[in-house]
Amino acid sequence: MTIAPAAPVEPAVLADVPGWFWDLDRHAFEWFLDRQARSGVRGDLLELGAYLGRSAIVMARHLADGEHFTICDLFDSDAPDEDNSAEMAMSYRKTLTREAFEANYLAFHDELPTIIQAPTSVLADGRVRAGSCRFVHVDASHLYEHVAGDILVARAALQPQGVLVMDDYRSAHTPGVAAATWEAVLNGGLNPICLTECKFYGTWGDPKPFQEELLRTSGGAPGCRTHIDTIAGHRVLRLGGEPDPVVDFPVSRHHDRLAQQETLRSAERAAEELAARRSAAAAARRPVAVARRVAADLMPPILTGAVRRARRRG
Repeated sequence: MTIAPAAPVEPAVLADVPGWFWDLDRHAFEWFLDRQARSGVRGDLLELGAYLGRSAIVMARHLADGEHFTICDLFDSDAPDEDNSAEMAMSYRKTLTREAFEANYLAFHDELPTIIQAPTSVLADGRVRAGSCRFVHVDASHLYEHVAGDILVARAALQPQGVLVMDDYRSAHTPGVAAATWEAVLNGGLNPICLTECKFYGTWGDPKPFQEELLRTSGGAPGCRTHIDTIAGHRVLRLGGEPDPVVDFPVSRHHDRLAQQETLRSAERAAEELAARRSAAAAARRPVAVARRVAADLMPPILTGAVRRARRRG
């Protein structure tokens, strides 16, 4: 029996959108995208693997007029091979649907991006114009062969100083991502900029301007920390800490209505709790009356009559 996916839940705030996109990486995304805007860098955005849209919602906030955002994801389509199909079944089961992604995205933005519902390998045919992108986020398959292909797609799509972000480059369950990412560094000309616990940030251009600004600003926000490592001759920054504060993301179009509904539900729960407390207090003030009713219900009728006659004589 096939069980249909549950209807999408309307998000009130960004945190209501399911996913693994934590505050430090949200800060890093916004830092890189804001820096490009300040520097006058223009270009499109591309995300390979979107899950339910949390990172895409953040990226889209930085689209300028005339720029395009493309999402490529299988969503609820069949995977292209058995290994990928097994990966999808294990990681996402029935939670990942295009309907859910679109509902989440449209809660925060007026128009959908260009959505390519297909394996990310289809992008190798050039449907994303070469050199058109300034920022690419890769978070699709974790299988080495697929990730290596996604990196090649990203390299072709990016401008010379464009930024590539690789998710899960160090997770224990995604060794294929680690292998493909560091292979691109050691043999493919990819230059690391910085690392967080979850994501790798790099460029095929010069990483020094990004790194110098991150070092100068202590990671771009109070509460961040930067550490310097050298890996195979590459300077690599590690970002840590907790950005203080990560500015609240704009609320969704459903926020006010959902907040009113929650206020009503809270008031109803409070009224029910108050009524229950009052009922319990009233019962506690009538112990004798309650005891008499219980006794009358439990005693045999002949004994109950004798008690009543004794009371009248008394």
